[in-house]
Amino acid sequence: MMSEENQKVILRFVNGKMLKGFIRDLKIAEEYLYLEDESNHQLKVRLKELKAIFYVKKFEGERGHQEKKAFSGTRPGPKRVFVKFRDGETIMGNMEGEVPWQKGFFLDSMKEKAFTIIPVDEDSNNTKILVVTTAVKDVAMIGT
Repeated sequence: MMSEENQKVILRFVNGKMLKGFIRDLKIAEEYLYLEDESNHQLKVRLKELKAIFYVKKFEGERGHQEKKAFSGTRPGPKRVFVKFRDGETIMGNMEGEVPWQKGFFLDSMKEKAFTIIPVDEDSNNTKILVVTTAVKDVAMIGT
């Protein structure tokens, strides 16, 4: 039986694979994370094999929902970011917490293994996205 702390996630891997399940007590400082799949099996996953962890409202998503990729109509935030992954996918959102890099940084020099953004689209199935830095090609702060 799952406890209240379990959070619904979809793991997206750099190789395109996806896994759905539940995460509790995620510790980014470690090399591995543990996912409990829908059959209650514990899976050990290497963090550096991941592109991102999508925290979701439901596993199915919203069929036909067009994800908003613009900040128009959203309240201005000081940490708006545009992220481009190595595979070409792009996402936009407001960064949660401290900015994990210096101005004029190089991605290779990022000391943090991941950073969290809140999607622009409030109607999105994603409540937050944990972006794994090794899967990122480019990051830009918007409006700073």
